[in-house]
Amino acid sequence: MKPALYFFLFSWLFFAKNLKAQSDTLHLSLEEVVTLAQSDAPDALIAETEMKTSYWSYRSYQADYKPLIALTGTLPDLNRSIAAVTQPDGTDIFVQRSQMSNGVGLTLQQQIAPTGGILFARSGLERLDIFQSSSSNKVSYFSTPIAIGFSQPIIAYNNLKWNKKIEPLRYQQATREYAEKMENIALEGTSLFFDVFIAQLNYASAKRDKANADTLYEISKGRFEVGRIAETELLQIELSAMNSDAFMQQSLLALQTGTEKLRNFLGIKKSVAFSMEEPTEIPQFVVDPLLAMQYAKEYRSESIQFERRLVEADARVAEARAQSGFQLNIDGAFSLSQTAGSLDDAYRSPLDNEVLALNLRIPIFDWGKAKALYETANSLREVERMNVGQEQVNFEQEIILKVKQFDLLRKQVALAQRAYDVAIKREEMTRNRYYIGKIGVTDLNIAVGEKESARKGYMDTLKSFWLAYYDLRQATLFDFERQVPLMKRVEGY
Repeated sequence: MKPALYFFLFSWLFFAKNLKAQSDTLHLSLEEVVTLAQSDAPDALIAETEMKTSYWSYRSYQADYKPLIALTGTLPDLNRSIAAVTQPDGTDIFVQRSQMSNGVGLTLQQQIAPTGGILFARSGLERLDIFQSSSSNKVSYFSTPIAIGFSQPIIAYNNLKWNKKIEPLRYQQATREYAEKMENIALEGTSLFFDVFIAQLNYASAKRDKANADTLYEISKGRFEVGRIAETELLQIELSAMNSDAFMQQSLLALQTGTEKLRNFLGIKKSVAFSMEEPTEIPQFVVDPLLAMQYAKEYRSESIQFERRLVEADARVAEARAQSGFQLNIDGAFSLSQTAGSLDDAYRSPLDNEVLALNLRIPIFDWGKAKALYETANSLREVERMNVGQEQVNFEQEIILKVKQFDLLRKQVALAQRAYDVAIKREEMTRNRYYIGKIGVTDLNIAVGEKESARKGYMDTLKSFWLAYYDLRQATLFDFERQVPLMKRVEGY
C-alpha cells in the first residue's frame, strides 16, 4: 500500500473517532494534497493504466523480433461426402469418399530485421485413413522430418527495420508522458488546493467583517439617536452590514463548491471537509535557465517526440519509394519427406525436395501515380521537418519564459505579503479611530476595501507562485528543490 494511502486512512480513522460532525475534516498541507492526488486520484490511476498499455504494446513489438515456436495439429479431420474427382482422361465423376486425416507439426520461425526476411524450420507427420466396406481400411503416412526455408524481399519496404527505430522512441515518449501527466495532476491538485484554501480564508474574513459590520451598525444607531451622525451615514453603514452578510453567504457557497471539486478530484467518495494549511515556506532556490533547458531536453517527451516524427516521416518516404518502383522477392525451401503404409517406413530413406521462386513486379505505366505518392510523402517529410524545427524553438522559448515567471513570482509573493500586513494594521487603526469618533465612515470603508484588496492580491500571488512552481516541474521534469529528476515508472514494470 502506498504511503499516501496510509496517511489518508489514518486521517480518516482519526477524525471519524474524534469528530461528531456530519462529515469528517481532513487537515492537509499542499504537499499532502499533491501526494494524495498522484497516488490514488482517478486521473493518476488512468495515467497508470495508459502507461501499462504502452508497456505491453512495446513488449508485443519486441516479440516480433524473437523466434516463434508453434505446434499445429488436425486431430482429426473426418470427411464422409460425395465430391467430384478428376480422372486421368480429364473428366470428372462423382465419387463417395470416406476418410479421416490426422496431422501434427512443429514450426520454428524467425524474422530478420536487417533484411526484412523470414527464416523457418518445421517438422510434421500426417496419417490418412481411407474407410472401405469391401476390404480392410487403407492407412498411409506422410512424414516431413525436416523442412527449412526462407522468404526474402530484395527490393521492398522493410517494415521490421523501421519499426525497430520507431517503437523504442514511442515507448520512451510514453514513459515521459506518464511523468508529465503525474506533474500535471500535481498542478491541478495545487489549483484546487488554493481554491479551497482561499475560499476558507474568504469565508473566515467574511464572518469577521459581518461581525464588525454588525457592531459598527449598533454603535452608529446610538450615535444617530443622539444626533452625532447624519441619517445618510447610518444608511450607508446599514447597507455595508447587509453587503457583508451577502458576501459571507457567497463565500460559504464558494467554499462548498471548491470542497466538492477537490474531493472528487482526489477520488474521496465519502463526504469530507478540508482544513488547509497555509504554505508559508517559499522555496528560495534559483533556477538557471540554461540548466532548466538542459533538463527539459533530457527528460521531456517533446525531445523524443520530435525525433520520432522525423523518423516516421523518413519511413513513409521509404515506403512510397519501395511501392513505386521495381520489386523483387525470393522464396526458397528444402525438405526431406517420405510416404509409406507404416510409420517406420515413412521415416526410411526420405526424399529431398527443393523449391525456389523468384517473384518480381515491374511497373510499366501507372499514369504517374507512383511518382505522385512518392513526391507527396517527400513533401510531407519536408513540412514535418519545418514543423519540428519551429516547435523546438517554441519549446525552448517556453522553458525560458517559465523560469523567468517563477523567479518574478517569488519576489512578488514577499511584496504582496508585506502589503497585506500593512493593510491589516492600517484597517485596525482606522477602525479604532472611527470607534472613538476621530474619522468618518468613508475613511473606514476605504481602509477595509484596501485590506481586502491586499489580502486578495496576496492570496492570488501565492497561488500563482505555487502554480508556477509545479508548472516548472512539469516543464522540465526536474525537482530543483531536491535536485532529482521526476521520471516515474509503473510499479512492477
